[in-house]
Amino acid sequence: MGPVTLFVAVDGGNSKTDVVLGTAAGEILAFVRGPGSSPHRLGVPGCLALLDRLITHARTTAGVPAGARIELISVYLAGADLPVEVDRLRAAVDDRGWARASVVDNDTFALMRAGTAEPDAIAVVCGAGINCVGRAADGRTARFPSLGPISGDWGGGHHLAQLALWHAARGEDGRGRPTALSMAVARHFGRPTVESVSAGLHLGEIPEERIAELSAVLFAVAAAGDEVAARVVARQVEEILALHRVACDRLGLRDAGHHVVLGGGVLRARHPHLHEPVLTGIRAYAPRAQVAVVTDAPVMGAALLALDALGDPTDVESALRAALRRAPDSVLPLAA
Repeated sequence: MGPVTLFVAVDGGNSKTDVVLGTAAGEILAFVRGPGSSPHRLGVPGCLALLDRLITHARTTAGVPAGARIELISVYLAGADLPVEVDRLRAAVDDRGWARASVVDNDTFALMRAGTAEPDAIAVVCGAGINCVGRAADGRTARFPSLGPISGDWGGGHHLAQLALWHAARGEDGRGRPTALSMAVARHFGRPTVESVSAGLHLGEIPEERIAELSAVLFAVAAAGDEVAARVVARQVEEILALHRVACDRLGLRDAGHHVVLGGGVLRARHPHLHEPVLTGIRAYAPRAQVAVVTDAPVMGAALLALDALGDPTDVESALRAALRRAPDSVLPLAA
């Protein structure tokens, strides 16, 4: 292999982890995928062990010999929330010696970079969970602890799914308002009642992870006009707008032109009862904001942040984006 500058980019989420090995010229040498690597779930040692397997797999796939130096590794992880957690992860990544230098932070920053290169920007992710980060041209950032209910968070696909089941159960037995969620949830699991769904979950007849499927059911029932489901969706709109508003105010961007990047499975789906009110609310609060839903994988942002750190010319970005958009068709999964 010739004298090329190599980088590794990592996007580690709760459900999957993508690792890209590329060059400073925007070439993609390997793209591998493995299970979720959030240190909240695996702990820091477990997270790093998984990343080590993925990085080794990427190097082997690309034919990069063990002695070949990687200039930079950029690691963006779900679960890198508090500054102390980011510092610990950065030190642990450095200790591994995967590359000469490292950049480590929360995966929402990767999502933001995947959506825009503009210096004034805010990203809101609503996927399995919910989070928001922002940056300003002067280097300031805005972020939230994103630790779930204990840090005031509300929403995200998993929470919405749990609420769909909760309202369905209460609507069926009379403790709550009648709702079409009751019939929809029972039908989704092929059961006659929500009570039998709850029993099936409790007894292990229905895998607990299937509850997450009910987020889509909630949005479908809301779109059909159910008031209970629609109120839950409206609350999710309020939370997304609140995150943008607070980040916007912290950075002084309300009256300035800035980019808003929306991402995560819930927002990417563009559910009408969520998508349109979110766009309207952002533009009402910050009329000069430009809003976009990012469709590229967050690892795109991790790779672009690696190129930013390497200081390569901006014309490399288009080459990298094109290469990565082709790469997922041939992603190599990590063997179990």
